Amino acid sequence: MTVQLGRQDARRIAVRAQLLDDHRPDDLLEAVRQLTFVQVEHTAPVAPTADLVLFSRLGPSYSPEQLDDALFRDFALMELDLLARPMEDLALFKAQMASWPDRESTQRWMDDNEEFRGDVLELLEADGPVAARDIPDTSIVAWPSSGWNNNRNVMMMLETLARAGEIAVAGRRGRDRLWDLAERVYHADIPTVPAEEALQIRDERRLRSLGVVRNRTPDLQVETTRVGSAGVAATIEGLAGEWRLDPEALERPFVPRTALLSPFDGLIRDRKRMTDLFEFDYALEMYKPAAKRRWGYYALPILHGDRLVGKVDATANAERGTLLVHAIHEDEPFTPAVDSAVRDELEALASWLGLRVARQ
Repeated sequence: MTVQLGRQDARRIAVRAQLLDDHRPDDLLEAVRQLTFVQVEHTAPVAPTADLVLFSRLGPSYSPEQLDDALFRDFALMELDLLARPMEDLALFKAQMASWPDRESTQRWMDDNEEFRGDVLELLEADGPVAARDIPDTSIVAWPSSGWNNNRNVMMMLETLARAGEIAVAGRRGRDRLWDLAERVYHADIPTVPAEEALQIRDERRLRSLGVVRNRTPDLQVETTRVGSAGVAATIEGLAGEWRLDPEALERPFVPRTALLSPFDGLIRDRKRMTDLFEFDYALEMYKPAAKRRWGYYALPILHGDRLVGKVDATANAERGTLLVHAIHEDEPFTPAVDSAVRDELEALASWLGLRVARQ
């Protein structure tokens, strides 16, 4: 059976799956379970990505301390590859960890640096949690890359050991991750789900968090949006190709609201899906020269109901106590109701940040 959807229905399914309609979750852990992960990205012209994502779902009851507590005090969440996930989901990664590294070149580098690996593990056992900057580089062979990771031997060893499940992020000092032995961070009683079953469950959860996705999607840098055979086949009016649909999403009512999104928000992370479903023109422009930016350094997409209707170019300035709004870009002229809702969201965001809205 193939389900036929109108584009508005598909948008509403996507918005609702990402917890961006008016049925807000009750707590942080519930939200992260539905989203499957929250990206830990500390670029913060307004606020760090994880905080913006969780504020847009939970509202002003959320505070950044809740995320830190869930990660590093209660260990209800774990941080893996700069993504915060429910700790119980470790069961879905343990089989993959056991077979890591999955590339011959990485395994060869690890073999060449076996003494370096031992040095890192001994230091963490004695002194952990420890920041990467406090770990000596005793590598014999440098990490083989001509790009960003060239010669970043300590960090590459830490990240490889984390993907293998030997160490884990146990805290943060500012933006620096603090590393420790995994046995001190992860719950000891979490089982291992067999690899094939784990991948299937991860596909199903990913689809549940997105609602509807193309059957074939780009393999994104943060995490894929591919869902394999999860869900049911669907077509969307006006769009070519087959999609995969979470069938349970069809039974949920849609109650609209307005939200300001992080540039890294899960609703728009797959830019092709964003364009197909929402017909929204957007790119993060922080890496562009100022003269070539259309919407601003860190413009926040505006969700109103089931449409993405514009962008807010704003910067938080704690010293001045302001959320400075440089511009509100309207994709189409806002109605009075949309204009009022957007300004209310700006006031709510500023209040949550402990700031006041100021306009340039």
